[in-house]
Amino acid sequence: MTRADNLRPRDLGIAPGILPPGPSNSLTDVSGVRVGHVTLDQRQSEAELPVRTGATVVVPAPGSLFRDKPVAGLEVVNGFGKAAGLSQVAELGVLETPLALTNTLGVGAAFEGLARHALDGHPEIGVTTGTVNPVVLECNDGWLNDIRGLHVRPEHVLEALEAASDRPVPEGAVGAGAGMVAFGWKAGIGSSSRLVDDGDGARFTVGALVLANFGQADDLTVLGVPVGRTLTPQQAREQAEFARGAGSCVVLIATDAPADARQLRRIAKRATVGLARTGGIVQHGSGEYALAWSTTHRVPHRPAGPVRAASALAEDGPLIDLFFRAAAEATEEAVLGSLFAARPVTGVRGHHAPALPAERVARLVTP
Repeated sequence: MTRADNLRPRDLGIAPGILPPGPSNSLTDVSGVRVGHVTLDQRQSEAELPVRTGATVVVPAPGSLFRDKPVAGLEVVNGFGKAAGLSQVAELGVLETPLALTNTLGVGAAFEGLARHALDGHPEIGVTTGTVNPVVLECNDGWLNDIRGLHVRPEHVLEALEAASDRPVPEGAVGAGAGMVAFGWKAGIGSSSRLVDDGDGARFTVGALVLANFGQADDLTVLGVPVGRTLTPQQAREQAEFARGAGSCVVLIATDAPADARQLRRIAKRATVGLARTGGIVQHGSGEYALAWSTTHRVPHRPAGPVRAASALAEDGPLIDLFFRAAAEATEEAVLGSLFAARPVTGVRGHHAPALPAERVARLVTP
């Protein structure tokens, strides 16, 4: 099997956790969620620095997100980041645009792309109602990418939106993940899902997507085995001197369960368990953010009356713990997926991120 086959952990018998995955083991197993990538991987001449970056857009639910807002919860694990739009999510507990992922210095361009998309579809914004809150999250891809070149532009976000689909999410060095590195290995986008039965005949889906750009090489852990101590690449030493703990990881979690904003924040918080299982310690210069939303609960921009009724998950039984477990397991597998799928990349100043030797990892952790 080669990297061109979009290798995934389960292809080699690595299946974190105990809950079953969804049909495609991907964020898009949650009905109505779509994902699109635009990858910028180019070099026009030997005199120009390589471009290893891009944009990934997640459409969190069908229909107009501005007029019918998905309920959401945010967990800031370590706020060493340059995201946009998160304070309003934390305050109001809703989303009103698609979510964009990109590199640190591309946040402004991605914000503009989301704003233009919202304005094009909603003539009332800024005229007969308020403005709009685009949400952009980022990681620093400057180890491999010419980040000073500001190559991500608003039109790339619009292209990613146009390309967004409900098919299984492409993983590895794609979209916003084109220039990302985790644990000294090439990483990027990863995705996974879990199914949760409520014990009364209903089944819910929890899906996760990560932008992985964090972790020290020696700490990489797979199924509880500290494989990083055996497999640390030489390039990781140079990268560690360059980055000194900088990186970040963004975790996006979707569910079709009727969770409220407070519960969604609790579910988002459990993404940290998944990150820790892979060896993440949330270093000083690494921004870790987790954002969860429900495709079932929507809040109208113009409410019908002064009171809005809504249901929520019961928390006096075992069900909520299954959602916590699902978030942790899907996050863990998504991080591993970002590593398994990524091909080696050489970027600026000769910096190189090798591909994780997945078959060797499998031999270390499976009987």
